[in-house]
Amino acid sequence: MKIIRIMFFVFFLGLNASLAAAFTGTYGINYGRIADNIPSPDKVVTLLKAAKIKNVRIYDADHSVLNAFKGSGLELVIGLSNGFVKEMSSDADHALTWVKDNVKAFLPETHIVGIAVGNEVLGGGDNDLAVSLLGAVKNIYNATKQLKIDHVVQITTSHSQAVFENSYPPSSCIFKEGVAQIMQPLLEFFSQIGSPFCLNAYPFLAYTYNPGKIDINYALFQPTEGIYDEKTDLRYDNLLDAQIDAAYAALDNAGLKKMEVIITETGWASHGDQSEPAATLSNARTYNYNLRKRLAKRKGTPLRPKNVLKAYIFALFNEDSKQGAGSEKYYGLFKADGSISEDIGFPGLKSSATASSHVSFKDLRAGRWFGSYSLLLAILASTLVLLLRI
Repeated sequence: MKIIRIMFFVFFLGLNASLAAAFTGTYGINYGRIADNIPSPDKVVTLLKAAKIKNVRIYDADHSVLNAFKGSGLELVIGLSNGFVKEMSSDADHALTWVKDNVKAFLPETHIVGIAVGNEVLGGGDNDLAVSLLGAVKNIYNATKQLKIDHVVQITTSHSQAVFENSYPPSSCIFKEGVAQIMQPLLEFFSQIGSPFCLNAYPFLAYTYNPGKIDINYALFQPTEGIYDEKTDLRYDNLLDAQIDAAYAALDNAGLKKMEVIITETGWASHGDQSEPAATLSNARTYNYNLRKRLAKRKGTPLRPKNVLKAYIFALFNEDSKQGAGSEKYYGLFKADGSISEDIGFPGLKSSATASSHVSFKDLRAGRWFGSYSLLLAILASTLVLLLRI
């Protein structure tokens, strides 16, 4: 009986650990909805389950989406948009109400595993918004703690490349002077609560802005000479790894050597303006296909080889209502009707009757479907049966 009690204790420890993690496996996707012609949320759930994409990010807390995800087993990071950051920073009660209405009310049926407080707030032109970010993060976190869901829901915020200075070579990267004084206390708080550094990294944009200095093969994970960083004696064969290690170098410089970097957005546009000639369907497919293979290897970067890279792809759909450069509308792996835009091995939208329920060993190894909790449960259950037979 003593052995059985120990097994159950280990089981509950494992349960808590799996709940606290905001990412299962290595592959996730951003489900943007700035469009008037994309499938309904329930059909999106069908699409994601058929593709075995378990990690999903949205940019708000739309209740139609949260309800559609109920019972799906998909793990969802919701967003507190930039427009709410200032008021959440100044009003803890409002933050508590927001978390209660948009998170607590949907748990555990909808697996909300994270809240992204703002998106690319630092490094922009709104200083008032930037100085409000830490207060908003703290109030949202304190709300989860008060509601006793802080062990389930991870608090983060995502940053663009605009927060960095001197990102080439990677080892020279630091946070910009105007950003560092705001970034430092934010990083220290995230370190205290166990949150990662979330980075939006786009080799597509880096190449578009510097086509004469960057080899497109280097940006697309294609065979290339790459670059050599003399300070670290490391060679890089793709631009994304270099961008990530630049972030690690900036974190090291800020005294946060143990903080993990997770990619919360990366992708390649399949169409764009005349000033964006690299935005082609062929390049988009090459980047996203090679990135999927890269993530399936479950390996780290040259500077952090033991930190398995995790990334959310941008994006699920082409979004016809997005503003800005022409490429903004064409990052989707799927067209608005759910059919395939970039064929990288995922099925298009199917009915639930025809969607395959088979999970291969490859899928299990990549962690794209079951997640750590299901695997732990199966192992412990089998062990318990054997113990009872003794």
